[in-house]
Amino acid sequence: MKKYLIAFLLVVLLAAPCEAARAQKVKGYYKKSTGTYVMPSYRTKANSTKLDNYSTRGNTNPYSGKKGYKDPYQTKTKKW
Repeated sequence: MKKYLIAFLLVVLLAAPCEAARAQKVKGYYKKSTGTYVMPSYRTKANSTKLDNYSTRGNTNPYSGKKGYKDPYQTKTKKW
């Protein structure tokens, strides 16, 4: 029983910082152009990949429960 408790605590302690390191809070603000208030939210921290963003297809935002919809391999096309 003691071994299971120690193993459980290790998993919890090791997993908690990983989840916190992936997200950052964005403060709420007012848009100057319209005066509309934008609610605070969370986003993934900036890095060099698009595969771990909440809006990428295959991922789910843990705060809102919304599923990702963007294709991470789609490139932007230039408008001439």
